Amino acid sequence: MTMQDPRDITIAGRTIGAGHPPFIIAEMSGNHNHSLERALAIVEAASRAGAHAVKLQTYTADTLTIDVDRDEFIIRDEKSLWKNRSLYELYQEAHTPWEWHRPIMDRCRELGIICFSTPFDETAVDFLEELNVPAHKIASFENTHLPLIRKVAATGKPLFISTGMATEEEIDEALSTAIDAGGNDIILLKCTSTYPAAPESTNILTIPHMSDHFGVPVGLSDHTLGIGVAVASVALGAVAVEKHFTLRRADGGVDASFSMEPEELRALVVETEQAWKALGRVSYGPTANEKASLKFRRSLYVVRDMTVGETFTKENIRVIRPGSGLAPKHLDAVLGKRAARDIKRGTPLTWEAVE
Repeated sequence: MTMQDPRDITIAGRTIGAGHPPFIIAEMSGNHNHSLERALAIVEAASRAGAHAVKLQTYTADTLTIDVDRDEFIIRDEKSLWKNRSLYELYQEAHTPWEWHRPIMDRCRELGIICFSTPFDETAVDFLEELNVPAHKIASFENTHLPLIRKVAATGKPLFISTGMATEEEIDEALSTAIDAGGNDIILLKCTSTYPAAPESTNILTIPHMSDHFGVPVGLSDHTLGIGVAVASVALGAVAVEKHFTLRRADGGVDASFSMEPEELRALVVETEQAWKALGRVSYGPTANEKASLKFRRSLYVVRDMTVGETFTKENIRVIRPGSGLAPKHLDAVLGKRAARDIKRGTPLTWEAVE
């Protein structure tokens, strides 16, 4: 029986914590490409792949920014996927229409997959509460938005907080704000806020430190390509993994280039659970399943017929498989001694056979 950890958190009947398989979240983001039909297909594909949750983002261009033609409202980063696009234009393209939330959540409910969202302003929190979402998430770019954190935490729902770019002090401030507002079930997500993220910049050794330091469960919001970083994070104690998800990267979309496809998501679900199972506990000696294999170790055997009084030499005893005789470490102690009785070839050597 798995012992209940006091830090375990339950969302819609599913428990998240160190003693449970990692919670896999498929982030839809803007990969619906402005098609409700495609959004529903993404939900169905995530369910078939074994994801435990689909996550949405709840905002409009107007709740995130304003439509102003000034340089600071334009993305100028040479490495950005969205170089030279205005924030307003990008958010117009990427947002999930609010009227789609209910049909998407209804489809999730039909398929038995959890659906929740990231609200980006107070009106989004109120809207999601009307839909009775089972949890909320604070995005990395909002983890210093303390009024929003306070509003979300006051719902009393489980809360994921992504920590991209945040200092220890900022994380502590976000946590304290959430707890003071009534948030009791909080999971931090280690995150690197680049798109895509390079493995060498993810620093997932921070996960166990973060868990110990802040005293809450920690997962990973992962923007790297592939599943290697996510699997490694589970080995370091991550209790949840969030990855962007699409039907086909070739279909395009604002986040498509760093999103997983269905077969990759399925591999993520399987391999992170395998990694979690492999953690086990600190253990030495044979496991219950290994005990049957002990017989295939080497041991001392008589390899020529011997008569009573004959001397044991390297010609008539050897260290061979199976393991029914004396352990190999006794070879030097036996050599030069005499046989206490006649011994047939193929007999495991025991102390009773040695004078």
